Amino acid sequence: MFTVKAGYSDDIELKTSIDKVREFFADASNFAALMPGVASIHMDAKGIAHWKIEADIPVVGQMVQKFAVELTENNEERVEWFPVAVETQNFLRYSADFLEKAKNVTIVHFSQMVELRRKSARDLHMFAGLAGESIISSEMTKKITEMIKVFINLAKEKLEK
Repeated sequence: MFTVKAGYSDDIELKTSIDKVREFFADASNFAALMPGVASIHMDAKGIAHWKIEADIPVVGQMVQKFAVELTENNEERVEWFPVAVETQNFLRYSADFLEKAKNVTIVHFSQMVELRRKSARDLHMFAGLAGESIISSEMTKKITEMIKVFINLAKEKLEK
């Protein structure tokens, strides 16, 4: 099994109400609008969000992957999207935990994990075998970190108006 993993986790302080922040992170369309590399997110009739992500990974080249996720938790303290139960190859999980630090100051613990599993490296990309799991995982983590940092900066601009 050829498996690559990437992830990002950080705490973000936003100068706005916890309700506004929770609503923002629960709406998957904000990710499509503000995160580079997210080509589209389509919600189907069953509430499954279908993410299409495009990324240029050094050594490997352009990769386009699709992820199907469902909202598994949505309450005052946490929003979490998790891969659908039938998924066997492309896993995307993101969560946001909310803490009201002060009036109109909210801390968000944001986490996003991506895992791609294939029977062989060639099933992922023709050059994946040459690069290897660890190099691709490292480069994917760098790319996801860049994407999320842009997203967070844009989210701050939008939420702190």
